[in-house]
Amino acid sequence: MNEAVFVKRVLADKPPARKSAGDRRQPVAPLRTIDLFCGAGGITEGFRQAGYQSLYGNDVMKEAIETFTLNHPEAIADGRSIEEVDPVKIREQLGLLPGDLDVLVGGPPCQGFSINAPERFLNDSRNKLFKHYERFVEEFRPKTFLFENVPGLLSLGDGTVFRLIVKIFTALGYHVTAKILFAAHYGAPQERWRLILLGSRYAEIEHPAPTHYAVGRANFRGGATMTFRLTDDDQERLLPTVTVGDAIGDLPRLAMGEGAEVIGYTTDAHSRYSETMRNPVGVTFNHYAGKLSRQNAERMQYVKPGGSWRDIPYELLPKGMQRARKSDHTKRYGRLRNDGLSGTVLTKCDPHWGTVFLPDQDRALTVREAARFQSFPDTYKFLGSRVSQYVQVGNAVPVLMAKAIADQIRKHLEAYALMPGIKRQEERASIE
Repeated sequence: MNEAVFVKRVLADKPPARKSAGDRRQPVAPLRTIDLFCGAGGITEGFRQAGYQSLYGNDVMKEAIETFTLNHPEAIADGRSIEEVDPVKIREQLGLLPGDLDVLVGGPPCQGFSINAPERFLNDSRNKLFKHYERFVEEFRPKTFLFENVPGLLSLGDGTVFRLIVKIFTALGYHVTAKILFAAHYGAPQERWRLILLGSRYAEIEHPAPTHYAVGRANFRGGATMTFRLTDDDQERLLPTVTVGDAIGDLPRLAMGEGAEVIGYTTDAHSRYSETMRNPVGVTFNHYAGKLSRQNAERMQYVKPGGSWRDIPYELLPKGMQRARKSDHTKRYGRLRNDGLSGTVLTKCDPHWGTVFLPDQDRALTVREAARFQSFPDTYKFLGSRVSQYVQVGNAVPVLMAKAIADQIRKHLEAYALMPGIKRQEERASIE
């Protein structure tokens, strides 16, 4: 089977469930979304898995929108800069009236917000992109919206930007709630925190409660007040943490320079997580192990699982890190542990920037392994250069986190759709 035919087969929609002769109920139309700053489609995939239909995605990164197009062929993919996009024309193209759209999802690029960025100025042009998200909210008047970003947004300008965003959405008639969610709480094997704003025309939306027990350091503003704080009792009632070993232990073992863009499995699934991730056809994508430089390959030999640059002999460290304090750069040149979580998946697979060495293989992460940490299914193929693929994966919202949010929004919409007066309110909103 050639690759194009295989991809089409894997990504094809499932046939509708067969109805009995006595079932006269009308089929329920899927909830509809559009995704701004969609990247490779992490949020879109999570919502798709929750039964939503994506109508439209926009992102300015060429390779990311190509990946989005391949994996979400049902949606219109728009690679223009958001500044050039007229939301009126998009709404009309989609055949929607104001108030028809169920969910508007997305968030602007986060580089200007990140606490890891060296420059964090209020006049960073990237920090104004939320105004274009606002234009879409004003035009589409969606029933609900999801606005996501990094927790660093809370401290930018001492909270000025965050308060402005909430004020804008509230003035547009939305009930807004905000919480910082931890990817591992929803079954993704990764220490990743995201600030999630949910808005509804009807009432406040509660954020999805954790389904998995996991603990991470919330060392940022809002970490003590805006996160789910789990206890020992929660450990008894929740599913266990999905670990690095659970996530990638079944993927083909590789030496540096081995692997391929399309590769077959060599072992059976070994965990519940790997069973849900695997492609039923028997192959996956983007599993190639790049070669490390001679210096980094030598440094890696000294780093034990769970270790970092501190394990490397002083004379082998880069000159800049020879001057570093032991408390600095805690993740650099790190090696993962099979019984732990991965660190935040980065946009580059560079040991100088984070924990990228495998627990029990002398190499760095492949794109597919990074994608497993982001809970992308193995059927999801990333296009573009390998450098671009790492960027696409690193920029994504974990799929399982997005799915949990999508499930929660669905419950909210279903509850309010049954209440008297909601239909009249929607009709009025469409006319005004």
